[in-house]
Amino acid sequence: MRITGLRLHPVAVADPPLRSSYGLHAPYALRTIVEIKTTDGITGFSETYGGDGPLAALEAARDRVLGMDPFRLTGLWQSFQRDAGRESAGVAGGHTQTYLLPGENPLDRHARTYAAIEIACLDAIGKALAKPLCDVVGGRARDAVPFSAYLFYKHAGGGGLGEDEREDEYGECLDPVSMVRQARQMVAAYGFREIKLKGGVLHPDEEIATIKVLREAFPSYPLRIDPNCAWSVATSVHVGRSLKDELSGGGYLEDPTATLEGMAEVRAILAAHGIEMPMASNVAVTRFADVPEAGRLNAVQIVLSDPHYWGGIRNLQYLAHLCEVLGMGGSMHSNNHLGVSLMAMAHAAAAAPGINYACDTHYPWQSAQDEVVDGGRIRFSDGCVVIPDKPGLGVELDYDQLARGGERYAKLPYRKRDDEAEMRKRVDPNWRRVLPRW
Repeated sequence: MRITGLRLHPVAVADPPLRSSYGLHAPYALRTIVEIKTTDGITGFSETYGGDGPLAALEAARDRVLGMDPFRLTGLWQSFQRDAGRESAGVAGGHTQTYLLPGENPLDRHARTYAAIEIACLDAIGKALAKPLCDVVGGRARDAVPFSAYLFYKHAGGGGLGEDEREDEYGECLDPVSMVRQARQMVAAYGFREIKLKGGVLHPDEEIATIKVLREAFPSYPLRIDPNCAWSVATSVHVGRSLKDELSGGGYLEDPTATLEGMAEVRAILAAHGIEMPMASNVAVTRFADVPEAGRLNAVQIVLSDPHYWGGIRNLQYLAHLCEVLGMGGSMHSNNHLGVSLMAMAHAAAAAPGINYACDTHYPWQSAQDEVVDGGRIRFSDGCVVIPDKPGLGVELDYDQLARGGERYAKLPYRKRDDEAEMRKRVDPNWRRVLPRW
């Protein structure tokens, strides 16, 4: 079997005005659907980041992909790693990711490009062997993958523009009471059993109050909060001490402050107060070299993986195993995504025993109008995605829906995510992302 074709489909996906320390989500998120065609008549799919940068990187890889055997993934990874090594000398510092939006760190550009191709190849291999993808890469540790309710402070609006504007399912959520309403809606719709709050938006005391009312509303649910490095060490300690009970029992504090050294300091101060609060990260830890350093500093106890920028599903398995060896837990980061990515995340987590916390997902924030998977939205059962008894990822594409997503993309004036500019445009003309903000 050889690869005979590579097709790239840029699409735009309606996105509500969600807030984070990066700023505000634009009315549309950008994604890229990848197809590979093989000599056996098999098509493999994947989904990755959108916009001009990811498209250009995939296009640049076309010559090395066409004609290759999709089973020969190690050689492809080595070629991308050689490119990354040649460019790494030109990237200043080891943790520039603290200041970058997800998917835009130059340190993992080649890993992101490789991952998009690898997942499509694994989908094709699964179809060729009539086996689910997770079983192709060594077998599953679980048949159903749990995800968490991913709550956001948000302004009014459901995403999209003009005639394409979407219904605002969750309404404005900018205080603790409305956040409980959002959580109840999401849990009722999807059956989630863990809750994550995207913080770094309101004053820390308001976010502390939000977690406290969520604990009252969901007394048995593990809770976590992620301010994306918006807090100083002192503020992080204040939040940790204030929420020592609420974030216990399977919860954690994620990327409260910038850098591994900052995270280690927060962890040490809390421990000195008798608070053994796990720290999680997908900002300070994004490469394999970060993991042992995070362990040495005792800065991170839970690594949030992501097959899209860690270099694919097999690398995520290696990461989960490394975390197990070092005594760390694992979860999974999420960005805006459609059903193809959701299934890739589910297969990756199913095949990685070390992913022992519920994964993040933005999927509830996306609309059925945008789904490109044939048959519509992926279904959740009790907060889990069940691995289907189908080959590969277990999905095919709806090409009419794919074309509609392409038409939306063609009409947009932007080709790169910019939450800071969107915040200035729609909320505060003087807003800047400042770290730490509090």
